[in-house]
Amino acid sequence: MTVEILSVGTELLLGNIVNTNAAFIAEALAKLGITTYHQSTVGDNHERLVAAIAHAFETADMIIAIGGLGPTLDDITKAATAEYFGVGLTTHEETLRLIEARSAGRFSENIERNAIVPEGCSILPNDHGQAPGVIMEKNGKIAMLLPGPPHELEPMFTHYAVPFLREKTSSVFYSRTLKIMGIGEAKVEVMLQDLIEAQTNPTIAPYAKVGEVHIRLTASAESEGVAQNLIEPIAKEIYHRLSPNIYGEDEKSLAETVLDLLKANNHTIAIAESCTGGLIVSDLIAVSGCSEVLREGLIAYSNEAKTARLKVPELIIKTYGAVSPQTAIAMAEGAARTSNASVAISTTGIAGPDGGTSEKPVGLVYIGLYIEGRETQVLTYNFASSRNIIRTRAAKFAMDGLRRALQEKNISIKI
Repeated sequence: MTVEILSVGTELLLGNIVNTNAAFIAEALAKLGITTYHQSTVGDNHERLVAAIAHAFETADMIIAIGGLGPTLDDITKAATAEYFGVGLTTHEETLRLIEARSAGRFSENIERNAIVPEGCSILPNDHGQAPGVIMEKNGKIAMLLPGPPHELEPMFTHYAVPFLREKTSSVFYSRTLKIMGIGEAKVEVMLQDLIEAQTNPTIAPYAKVGEVHIRLTASAESEGVAQNLIEPIAKEIYHRLSPNIYGEDEKSLAETVLDLLKANNHTIAIAESCTGGLIVSDLIAVSGCSEVLREGLIAYSNEAKTARLKVPELIIKTYGAVSPQTAIAMAEGAARTSNASVAISTTGIAGPDGGTSEKPVGLVYIGLYIEGRETQVLTYNFASSRNIIRTRAAKFAMDGLRRALQEKNISIKI
């Protein structure tokens, strides 16, 4: 089965919002082993949408249309799909009752349009919104219509669309994603070149993220257990070649890995951020249970904050500068001391686009790592990118540096 993802909305064409839905669906389909040949985007125009649906079905067995299911006049996806399949529209009474019950009478009349669907369709319940998802099947073609808001689309797809799609595939597909920090996509590919060239089943797909690389292993078999067994020897070989750069798998984040290591070693942590401006703390707080180890996070952006809140000696900043290994060390030690934490991370750098010099260019970042009982270490990086990418990479490499420090007996001063 081949699928085309069709995103609906003029706001997407104008660049008013980023199309994260298409990325989510594409990744989910890949994990299911379903081929996506094309993605397309069309504005809120009925005739163009009908034409886009017809064009997609020239090559695809199925389209997944995202957006345009709501109650306003520019929500036209259900009507356009009904026209393509030659059916009318009708009110789905169960959905209407749910809308009325959830709204408790406090809704405008046009919200009832959420319950209008193509005749003969199947319904995908919307547990987080009003408009249900829709599936149409006719003459070997399938159209799946999903709502646009991500907080509605993602659970609907996971809980209701995925079981439907699995019934449409002849084999079971199982995917396992290995997550890597410290080496780039090109180097990963070179180190795995023979495995990639010889791949059949499972397949090996490396792809780059900001600051890291993911490798998706996907196997097809008659059962999930058999697919897992096909992947296992390849995964072991990749671990053998790339460890200790692999920090986790599948949905496990770098922050979650770091927090698990801190808990296992009975550590508490404090974060002192300058150039990263709270990104490290934000990632840690996104993980449930972080309060067991996270003491505090401080954004000490100014020199005054570094001295007043972290007790960094003014002489260090005056002599070496705010962006220096010495300041990074003093910030990390100050964060640990003032919070009574056993571990601390600090970041100081030049995120740009201004402020760089020949001696300290834009992208220079120093990361301080304090671990109780060890000498405070400094990791030095030179990131060449935009301001926010530099900050994101610095936050990730800071956490990865701590991960390596907690996993190894010694850490080097530079990576």
